[in-house]
Amino acid sequence: MRKILPIVALAVAATLSLGACSSGEQAAVPAAEQKPAIPPMPANPTDKNAWKQYLVAVVTANMQGVKSNHPYMYFVPGGDDDASKSDRNNQLENVKTVVSRGVLPGNMMAFGGPDSKLTSGLIIEAFKDATPGSFKDVVVLFVGATAEGAAVKLALDPTGADVRFVEAK
Repeated sequence: MRKILPIVALAVAATLSLGACSSGEQAAVPAAEQKPAIPPMPANPTDKNAWKQYLVAVVTANMQGVKSNHPYMYFVPGGDDDASKSDRNNQLENVKTVVSRGVLPGNMMAFGGPDSKLTSGLIIEAFKDATPGSFKDVVVLFVGATAEGAAVKLALDPTGADVRFVEAK
């Protein structure tokens, strides 16, 4: 009888301590599942820093199913000045190079900018020579206007990419 009492006390203490651990884990899960707050879309299309911060927030909120913590993010600047055109051409060449080399499954490529038509045009142009099925299990996120979202999805369907659309708002 004397030996049973310490064993029972130890078992009760272990049960209580394990019970406390599991309740802490249950409380932590809902906090981890909450999406980060997304700031409103910048009103000024020339404010590159505000746009980049907005796009980072949108991408972070849409990382479900992505295994990498470092998505390929592409900011497509708006505007008709020579500097903006040059930046878009450089960005297009960058994306074409990445598309031709391929992206490992589980990664994300994210695109956004103040002019949704320019952004969707860059995506469509960059992926036009992609090998069918070469982007299976790769998430391609397009942040833009609803009208261009369908065109991007249609253009990328042959690649096998998981095309996601988030309306810029």
